[in-house]
Amino acid sequence: MSWIRVLFGNPVTLIAGIVLAAVVFVAVTASWIAPYGINDVDVPNALHAPSTTNWYGTDELGRDVFSRVLVAVQASMRVAVISVALAALVGVTIGVLSGYRGGWLDTVFMRVVDVMFAFPVLLLALAVVAILGPGITTTTLAIAIVYTPIFARVARASTLSVRSEPYVAVSQTMGTGHGYIITRHILPNITAPLIVQVSLSLAFAILSEAALSFLGLGIQPPQPSLGRMIFDSQGFVTLAWWMAVFPGAAIFVVVLAFNLLGDGLRDVLDPRQRSMIEARRKR
Repeated sequence: MSWIRVLFGNPVTLIAGIVLAAVVFVAVTASWIAPYGINDVDVPNALHAPSTTNWYGTDELGRDVFSRVLVAVQASMRVAVISVALAALVGVTIGVLSGYRGGWLDTVFMRVVDVMFAFPVLLLALAVVAILGPGITTTTLAIAIVYTPIFARVARASTLSVRSEPYVAVSQTMGTGHGYIITRHILPNITAPLIVQVSLSLAFAILSEAALSFLGLGIQPPQPSLGRMIFDSQGFVTLAWWMAVFPGAAIFVVVLAFNLLGDGLRDVLDPRQRSMIEARRKR
């Protein structure tokens, strides 16, 4: 049974994949498919309930909530993808070098990682944004910084496991260069846990971006963001519930889909989990 069949043989994972495909489509095409401009003010039409004209209703300035949610999802995905890519690049480099070389390099790297782990993720992100100032670039950098230690830990643990394999020892005995061993033996064999970690980190990155924007330290107006939209809806909860519900639902659906896909990837890429699933299907 191929890994694709195992992955999408689970209906929940299949639905998560379809949802994420739709989210990626929205992230790429939001600026074109949004029916209205994100900052088109129509005060006479303010706080109108969802209708065929405005599917998600309008906000306190008469702006179309549906259009703003689409563009906000686009912004959140951009921040999440770039920040996780940066965190993975730096974290995996640190983790692989630390696990492969060991010694003082491992000690120094891991002590720095331990210090970063001592702070809650959101608190550390708040500190970075407070120092560098709010904005989409700063938010992306802050999220990348706080998730780098996670990738470093995962990469180091996986590297330590692979480094003890006989074929690595044989390569070292033959005088093979460290760069060759890392790129041909280490990295290909630690991709499975890293792929799962990327999926989970994307979910938490979206939550982190929403939290920072809610606090006014993330994406700044007039660029819409899901967290900021929820913040702006606080004074209109009883009058216009849709202003908070639809941005909140977008966050919930995207984060849940990433988490479910991560669980599915873990089941596929972990040989023990895959064997259990295949045995269960044969009964």
